[in-house]
Amino acid sequence: VQLQASGGGSVQAGGFWRLSCAASGDTLDDYAVGWIRQAPGKEREGLSCINSSGRPAYYADSVKGRFTISRDKAKNSVYLQMDSLKSEDTAVYYCALCWYGVRRYEYQNWGQGTQVTVSS
Repeated sequence: VQLQASGGGSVQAGGFWRLSCAASGDTLDDYAVGWIRQAPGKEREGLSCINSSGRPAYYADSVKGRFTISRDKAKNSVYLQMDSLKSEDTAVYYCALCWYGVRRYEYQNWGQGTQVTVSS
């Protein structure tokens, strides 16, 4: 299955934005799907994971209480609602398949990302 994130843009700090993830090549029904991001000069960071039944399974401390992951099986899509954005949320965002590995969530199959820029 190929995943592609979309919907990036520029927003002011304190604002909100929503990203979308579309899949091709297979249905997402049986997969857990999540979001990761990478800021310039920083390591890739796992943000969230939602299980196949639609229950959010994980949020990173950096986004907990501000970001909400959801999925729409009819549209074969996953979303990331981002509220109370901060300048440090500026990054390229990717959606990916996710699972719980050895004491942390792992991600794979991320495709093209989408840039989110938060200005203060």
